[in-house]
Amino acid sequence: MERPAPASSSSSRERSEGDDHGFDKVAVVGLGYIGLPTAAIFAGRKVKVVGIDVDRKTVATINRGEIHIKEPELDILVRAVVANQFLRATDAPEPADAFLIAVPTPFRNGADGAARDPDLSFVQAASASIAPVLKPGDIVVLESTSPVGTTEKMAGWLADARPDLTFPQDAGEASDIRIAHCPERVLPGRVLREFVQNDRLIGGMTPRCSAMAAKLYGLVVEGECIVTTPRTAELAKLTENSFRDLNIAFANELSMICDELGVDVWELINLANRHPRVNVLQPGAGVGGHCIAVDPWFIVSSAPGSSRLIRTAREINDAKPGWVLMKIESAIAATVDAGLRGRASDVTVACYGLSFKPDIDDLRESPAVHIARELCDRHPGRVLAVEPHIDALPPSLNRAQKCDLQTAIETADIHVILVSHSEFRALDRRMWPGATIDVAGPFRS
Repeated sequence: MERPAPASSSSSRERSEGDDHGFDKVAVVGLGYIGLPTAAIFAGRKVKVVGIDVDRKTVATINRGEIHIKEPELDILVRAVVANQFLRATDAPEPADAFLIAVPTPFRNGADGAARDPDLSFVQAASASIAPVLKPGDIVVLESTSPVGTTEKMAGWLADARPDLTFPQDAGEASDIRIAHCPERVLPGRVLREFVQNDRLIGGMTPRCSAMAAKLYGLVVEGECIVTTPRTAELAKLTENSFRDLNIAFANELSMICDELGVDVWELINLANRHPRVNVLQPGAGVGGHCIAVDPWFIVSSAPGSSRLIRTAREINDAKPGWVLMKIESAIAATVDAGLRGRASDVTVACYGLSFKPDIDDLRESPAVHIARELCDRHPGRVLAVEPHIDALPPSLNRAQKCDLQTAIETADIHVILVSHSEFRALDRRMWPGATIDVAGPFRS
């Protein structure tokens, strides 16, 4: 298999100025938190886009010019591009010039019960769905964050499904179909801005694949498109999120040490960060989301013997919700022992925040949801949930009662601040009567 030239970059203006892009139609497979913004941004540049998703409800919602996720300004953009007929959705793949695959890549429990193995079934299913409509000259780009080697596997699945076409792993530069990996690098809550402004990694299987992918992303990206190999692009995204995971693990472990030694972790971190070369992150209830809580396991799965530090960080962050639950159970027992409530079933616990990070509605892999769910299973009393960014609780929390902030403050005996939403940070912590567990602080005092 041919490899791209050494890493290089060029501005989108240089790539696109005076050049007919040749992409009359772009298909985006998977219309979730990454796929829908991707489709809308391309459509906003007057590129005909078809969004493909297996969920017919999602398809119908988008075709009405509405959205099924929360992302600032996305509703305005989708409404406009659907009305102007640059974006439509379907559940059946159809021919296009470029296919962007943005489907989930979760993990499943490994054979040892501790490690996590990548689940590539969504990528494989997406490949199988688009294979029948591929034609010579098309490009397929994998955007999904993936273990090293996934792009090559995708190329193999496509080749198996379409033996009448040639692919880079066999035909090199002369292949009928171009293949590349271009991992998304955006932050929920700022997706529309970061998609355009951030640099993108272009991991084409050949130089020609990379050039075509760079031209495609040059239509919308203002940052640099940096060319490398598919495996390097895959590992770069995993490295970015593993770096964050390691630093969060340090903060989370520090918070548990401080609790044991009777030290205020928030004051400690503030003081330590006054050193010019120290920047300790803020601890929390754990780590969630579709990237940081998942991606390090892909490295561990690929190189288990050499990824000891990455695995340890994952284990520390995965263990933090259990530590929080232990603190809640201790507070319940203390409330009863102090005679404030007759028994545990009389104690009301309020959980503030369920999303995996502040000020968004995304509950994926959220440690706060895990804590609230376990609390519902263990605690015989009432469990209140305050999450201003969602309309209804997920089914796993059917025993909890969703309520507003003021009701929880006035009703609960124990207040567990799991996510530092702006609404919570603005309040004086003394407003919470009874026991308060500030997992996501610091708050005003």
